[in-house]
Amino acid sequence: MLVNMRDLLADAEAGNYAVGSFSVANMEMVLGVLKAAKELQAPVILQIAEVRLKQSPLEIIGPLMVAAAESADTPVAVHFDHGKTIEKIGQALDIGFTSVMYDGSHLPLEENISMTKQVIELAKEYDASVEAEIGCVGGSEDGSEDIAINCTKPEDALRFEQEADIDALAVAIGNAHGNYKQTPKLRFDILEDVARITDTPLVLHGGTGISPEDFVRCSKTGIRKINIATATFDSVENTVRSWYNKNEIKGYYDLQAAEVDGAYQNAKKHILIFGTDGKC
Repeated sequence: MLVNMRDLLADAEAGNYAVGSFSVANMEMVLGVLKAAKELQAPVILQIAEVRLKQSPLEIIGPLMVAAAESADTPVAVHFDHGKTIEKIGQALDIGFTSVMYDGSHLPLEENISMTKQVIELAKEYDASVEAEIGCVGGSEDGSEDIAINCTKPEDALRFEQEADIDALAVAIGNAHGNYKQTPKLRFDILEDVARITDTPLVLHGGTGISPEDFVRCSKTGIRKINIATATFDSVENTVRSWYNKNEIKGYYDLQAAEVDGAYQNAKKHILIFGTDGKC
């Protein structure tokens, strides 16, 4: 069933776990994630970032994501990730996305808050939730840049919460988008400080490559949403390659099944780590 992300995060807050937010690029990835969610009786979030719309146009992938969520057997929120423009955020809301993110992390704090407030006012018309980000998560969503990590300042997080009525706040604690060049060393001291002084559900971007132990620690320290993108794409690609190598793909529909399985296996793995299994 299609639900609002703020409801999933409220349940995660009450249960002290994190909800997986899985980036998708086609129908097969959507089907794989929802298969894992149904099997494990887990709430999930389907998401796509604005930078990915060149490959998966919003007017095509968006209605598919919403329709899939509506027909799902478990609670599913549909989230527009790393929104850069009011135009595309508005388009996502028109399509039926129940959550949007405005990524103003590259802006001065005052401007980030101001722009996020505009998005909040727009989202209110649709009763959709809004995620913001402060500090800079390393790398970039499409791998085109190598943005330096700029950790969130706890006092900035508190100010953001006080000035903007956000539903979720993405923090930078040494995490990065894409595949890590070495094992990340997360700043749990910063996360603990932010979680202690704020009440907003926190979000971890750049989940690919973080250890299961660190995921669990994050979920017990205020992180209520964890984004998984690169790991999904890698799993789909590797599964397709493996099936070809084992001569298990005889035609298109075998290829499609391999893509679904790659997304399913990755989502299942992370749902179990995050502790969302059986939480429906």
